Amino acid sequence: MTTPRFAPFDTLIDRDQALGLLREAVAGADDGELFLERKRSESLVFDDGRVKVSSYDAAEGFGLRAVRGEVAGYAHSTEISESALRRAVATARIAVGDGGGIAADAPRGSNRQLYTDADPMADAPFAAKLDILREIDAFSRGLDARVVQVSATIAASHQEVFILRPEGGLVADTRPMARLNVSVIVEHGGRRESGSFGGGGRFGLAGLLEPAHWQGVAREALRIAQVNLDAVPAPAGAFDVVLGPGWPGILLHEAVGHGLEGDFNRKQTSAFSGLIGQQVAAKGVTVVDDGTLPDRRGSISVDDEGTASGRTVLIEDGILVGYMQDRQNARLMGVAPTGNGRRESYAHIPMPRMTNTYMLAGNAEPGDIIAGLKDGIYAVGFGGGQVDITNGKFVFSCTEAYRVKNGVIGAPVKGATLIGDGPAAMRQIRAIGNDMALDPGVGSCGKAGQWVPVGVGQPTLLIGGLTVGGSAA
Repeated sequence: MTTPRFAPFDTLIDRDQALGLLREAVAGADDGELFLERKRSESLVFDDGRVKVSSYDAAEGFGLRAVRGEVAGYAHSTEISESALRRAVATARIAVGDGGGIAADAPRGSNRQLYTDADPMADAPFAAKLDILREIDAFSRGLDARVVQVSATIAASHQEVFILRPEGGLVADTRPMARLNVSVIVEHGGRRESGSFGGGGRFGLAGLLEPAHWQGVAREALRIAQVNLDAVPAPAGAFDVVLGPGWPGILLHEAVGHGLEGDFNRKQTSAFSGLIGQQVAAKGVTVVDDGTLPDRRGSISVDDEGTASGRTVLIEDGILVGYMQDRQNARLMGVAPTGNGRRESYAHIPMPRMTNTYMLAGNAEPGDIIAGLKDGIYAVGFGGGQVDITNGKFVFSCTEAYRVKNGVIGAPVKGATLIGDGPAAMRQIRAIGNDMALDPGVGSCGKAGQWVPVGVGQPTLLIGGLTVGGSAA
């Protein structure tokens, strides 16, 4: 059954009334908006031969913000009504005080639609999704007799937002999301190892549920597990490291991307603060944040303040040229917003966040980059990591990596961690491949307790002198 469209100004509150209350909240302020949202999501997890999780969630509400200088008043409610909005106005106005602000210009408009507005959860009934999960389980076990456990997940969501601006403009966006993931555990000789693969984006579930797709996902998850089953302990010490294309861009996202968000730089807490116009990376390194890529997980037609998403060049040929901005930080820094004002939901205040952050391709052949590595590590998969944005220091664990000697890829290694700092790593890039790729659609980014979907990407890279943590003698 099709769910009716979210239409809060038709069914819950009068638009003119809402606009009047919004204007009351931001009178004397610099900026503000009324953000209304409905989001529905589902998740099915088939683990070890049985349904482990079957969940459905639906939530709606509004967030009202009034901004004055560096202060923002924010109130939110699950009840979209005149009375709830009036209470929110009183709370938000605390930040405005005596007023005196100058109202910011309205965000630029856009009719661009980067993804379908169809509900991905409607692509298949519950029973069909469950049957596919059972098929994935049986197929994965049939690929290798050493498979002892399979976990498969189908997840989808449908977010509908309206952003009412004090100038009277109304921006709407409907954001789908779909994902399929498979994890397997293999056992041999008393040793167990795991592998996971999957992805998705802002589109329907239909393509992900085709056998041609999920069988490839299952095979890749098994391949990674098999590689890890043969892995030897990683060495420890300083090594040159080649990073593979695509998902290894998560290191770029964490070690560099967060440091290029406007709020950290306005507050002078980033390792990149005050460095606009200076060389912060090796020649040839160009990094962009692009929320305009069709159907990508990190893309947004408009951000959560109503600004159209954009393609923002952050580092160009090694020179720092810009930061990612929401409206508040852009105004305080005297620059234009970049369409990076994002929030997890109506219950959260917007802040500068990444969308799809990636490094552009260079000219080197990937095979030549590896062939030139005399003694190092080739890392193609990453798991968790930690980063301190004040100095850029990072620690990342590798989920798939190999020892390389004299240009030859050798045994896979287990337990490798990459240790360094983002600014130094960017300056130590010695070769940039011509094979830029984006991740398969798996990224989620946390900041100040908020999580949003993101994308990452990069070409094959050679970085000199990273510290590798490992257990081999």
